[in-house]
Amino acid sequence: MNIARRSILGGLPMAAAGLLGGTARAAEGGMSIALSARAVGTLDPTKTVLGADNWACRQIFDTLVVPQDGTFAITPAEFKPSLAQSWDSSADARTWTFHLRQNVLWQKDQGEMTSEDVAFSFGRLIDPKVVVSNKVLYANIATVEAVDKYTVRFTLNRPDPLFCGSSVYTMSANIVPKRAYTERGDAFGQDPVGSGAYQTEKLELNKGVTLRGFDKHFAGAPVVKQLQVLYVLDTTARTLAFLSGQVDMIEGARTPGWMQSMQSRKPGIKFDATKPGSINTLHLNLTRKPLDDLRVRQAIRCAIDSQSLANAYGAMGAPMWGVSPTDFAGSVSTDSLPPELRYPYDPERAKKLLADAGYPTGVAISAFTSQREDYSAIMLMVQEQLRKANINLNLKIIDHTSMQNDNRRDLNSMAMESSSYPPVPTQALLQQLSSGAVVKSDSTGGGNYSHYGVAMPGVDTLLEKALDEPDFTKRAALCQDVERQVLRDLPDIGLLTLSYVIARNPRIDVGYPVQSGYAYWPLRRAKIVA
Repeated sequence: MNIARRSILGGLPMAAAGLLGGTARAAEGGMSIALSARAVGTLDPTKTVLGADNWACRQIFDTLVVPQDGTFAITPAEFKPSLAQSWDSSADARTWTFHLRQNVLWQKDQGEMTSEDVAFSFGRLIDPKVVVSNKVLYANIATVEAVDKYTVRFTLNRPDPLFCGSSVYTMSANIVPKRAYTERGDAFGQDPVGSGAYQTEKLELNKGVTLRGFDKHFAGAPVVKQLQVLYVLDTTARTLAFLSGQVDMIEGARTPGWMQSMQSRKPGIKFDATKPGSINTLHLNLTRKPLDDLRVRQAIRCAIDSQSLANAYGAMGAPMWGVSPTDFAGSVSTDSLPPELRYPYDPERAKKLLADAGYPTGVAISAFTSQREDYSAIMLMVQEQLRKANINLNLKIIDHTSMQNDNRRDLNSMAMESSSYPPVPTQALLQQLSSGAVVKSDSTGGGNYSHYGVAMPGVDTLLEKALDEPDFTKRAALCQDVERQVLRDLPDIGLLTLSYVIARNPRIDVGYPVQSGYAYWPLRRAKIVA
């Protein structure tokens, strides 16, 4: 099988009727986007794990601050006002005060946003009894208090010069109305209320979400009055719907050759791509044999050719050497590492390491991954590379939601993680490698699928040192120390970064160039130009 050359567009039928279950483009004057997901999970921003849900939430809710549209904010000065019109921090970067914009209205006649709503939203994130996504991101918040109607003060356990990026501008930190959230309880995820430029009009679990413009949005009503966020798991269905004009935008297939094939099929197509995009790492579960043996983990690292994986994607891919992409501060590159931590591709060395570990004929490891194109294509290529080193990866491919749920229940031996992170040096390390983020069988844990720091000593002490450092440059250097220790222990292997791509009909102008950022972006400035 030559996965790197396979085109998903070959043999597509010419008719698009019925592919989206009868769902057509949004009403005249509207636009639509089709994303890779089977069904709506939840539109509660504190609980989302699906990328499609994040796209809808980005339109429905607002955060206190934002970067320039289409970018990541790298320094504190690059953040811009949103629900907060200004903010300031103490000299030690442990006290942050946000001054809220007045007369911001909630959708669906829920009144005005105040500091009570902000304190409630963040209070849930730091409440140990409340389960939310990526809870580790908010562990540094000691207290949040409503000083007066339009002022909120955060007190941090440790200094954080990038507090706006590490905690405030994150999906779970979208502000929700206290009254509506409390009254609706679990139903909030299917009938959300936010302050964003779009509000929910209709939610169909197996089809998607219809949004309509919120005319009273503080920054003004969106130009496009209706937006359909469609959930279409099948790549062929999404692609054909786009080519036929049935939808305006689709989530791209992160498979080799996809962009070139699309360009040949639909001249003039526009592509919006984030760099570095998704960060793809492979967790090795330290509680499962033979992965508890360092020599086996070293063999796996030597058997994986990250450069080859990246090359298969052309301009979309870039190799990784650590857990953070080389574009970010605090990362490491192969040239910066000592020889023993570079792990050049060497299947013969991998075989010797296995023999030294007591496996002269190789090992067999069972794992599962998502059928989503990026997950399945990468893991199938990894499977082929490992086979050359006598590592037989018995890989089961399952639907994306099931994979997410089963990973959260600690059922996987080798879990590939694909996430989009901001340029905050500590964030990927905290979410994937800190003991506080360790996965738990009851799904209440985090994204540390390797059990690093619990099954064996980890990097918590080094991370704490970094988190205590208020100077950004010194903090980044400490994160490089963490990366080097991870390469010594190999609980998590960096595979490649992969640009997140949206294919767009040129009739839609997003309103700004997409350069970097999370794998979702606001569409409030979008307009129909043709």
